[in-house]
Amino acid sequence: MHFEVTEQPLSPLSLVQHVRKDEAGAVVLFFGVVRDHNLGRKVECLEYDAYPEMAEKVMREIAREMCNEWQVTDIAIQHRTGRLAIGEASLLVAVSSPHRRAAFEAASALVDRFKETVPVWKKEVFDVGEEWLEGDPSARER
Repeated sequence: MHFEVTEQPLSPLSLVQHVRKDEAGAVVLFFGVVRDHNLGRKVECLEYDAYPEMAEKVMREIAREMCNEWQVTDIAIQHRTGRLAIGEASLLVAVSSPHRRAAFEAASALVDRFKETVPVWKKEVFDVGEEWLEGDPSARER
């Protein structure tokens, strides 16, 4: 398993290579990407901050949960910190499994748990100000 919080651009190919195993018939890769709007506002960029050691520890715990719940071969997660422009990847999650259903379900559940528990903070910079976002992630996705 591989977990990383970094200021560098994320590498989807590298993440896939971490989880690709001969016994895995499926690899699912999720990209979390900075979008240009939220809550009716035009977003200019996002700024992420994190406590890397703690974030990576929590990522590892979530991965163990997913492995206990689904038939997963391997998991890798990267999250970016710093200022990200519209269209840049902020989160990559790769999950491999012998079968596609388990890979998709585990990846989806992992992203939900990540947003609930991992100590990564997001500041939204929009056309008339900026705001640190926190609370229920589903409320921010309308």
